[in-house]
Amino acid sequence: MSRPVARGSGAPRGIAKRAFAIAFAALGAAACASTPPPDPRFRPSENVLEIVAVLRKHVPDDTYRFEAARDVTGRNVFRGSLLRLENLERVHADALRAGHYDDVIAFAKGRALERLRAFDLAAQNYRRVSARTPELEREAQRSAALCDALDEAARIGFDSARPPGEDDEVDPPPTDEKGVVDASERRKALLEALRPQAEGTHYAILIQEEIERADMARAGFFVASRRLSPDGNVRALAEQQQLVIQHRESKLANMHVLGLADLYAALADDYVKANPPEGLRFDPPTFQELVDAASRLYQSVANQDGTPEKIAATQRLEAFLAFTMKVDRDRFTQ
Repeated sequence: MSRPVARGSGAPRGIAKRAFAIAFAALGAAACASTPPPDPRFRPSENVLEIVAVLRKHVPDDTYRFEAARDVTGRNVFRGSLLRLENLERVHADALRAGHYDDVIAFAKGRALERLRAFDLAAQNYRRVSARTPELEREAQRSAALCDALDEAARIGFDSARPPGEDDEVDPPPTDEKGVVDASERRKALLEALRPQAEGTHYAILIQEEIERADMARAGFFVASRRLSPDGNVRALAEQQQLVIQHRESKLANMHVLGLADLYAALADDYVKANPPEGLRFDPPTFQELVDAASRLYQSVANQDGTPEKIAATQRLEAFLAFTMKVDRDRFTQ
């Protein structure tokens, strides 16, 4: 008769360990089997033509009136194409060492870079192509010349969105009203002079975008410096209104309207600080004019469904109305 195994002996414990290991391995295998394959949208590009085809399709896009297209990953199509070209050069460096695709890659980089406002780098790539490829020489030379001119215009005058560079030491941006106006006019004149060369090409769109940016820089200067002169508020309003009127067709039109609404809201806030509502100098009609103008502009953007600025306008309107209610709760019921 076999002797019973005492509780706590090693045999059942070993069996349990082996069973646990088998179950763990089975679970691991099941997990591996259920892991989905990599998303094909994020795979590396297999060839240059795949990237060039996407760029060629979107080069004529009107990015002045509409947002730039997005690739399958949701990234700006021009930024995404540039990244893919750079990754392709790095991953397939040995295969591309012969240089058969150098001109194609450089030309495609130029097309992507100019849409990202890196005009100087785009011109460098175009010149590299014109020196190597007779078939693309004429187009590459024209593109390089236009990019050089666009880069020259972009470096003129005051632009708060442009980081300081070496050129600022030689030709520092103006800081006074007359200098800003002169530089803005010079910048726009240079861009307007490029229109005949760019007629019928996508460069006409780039020129219009740069003109808008010049107008934005000019209006931004007067808005930022409005407290430095007696008529600063009036001039800032005029410049911001001009920006709204001149670029009604732009994809940034709602942003320009929001900028004007923010300016009216800031003027209302300044008026309350300078003339407390409980004081005798507070003039309700003057304050009401500023409130009506800001509210109307915020509301015009907030009523546009499907635009990214709708949420911003709605939130700013609510915050502004909350501010006005503190001034006189009986006069504001929204």
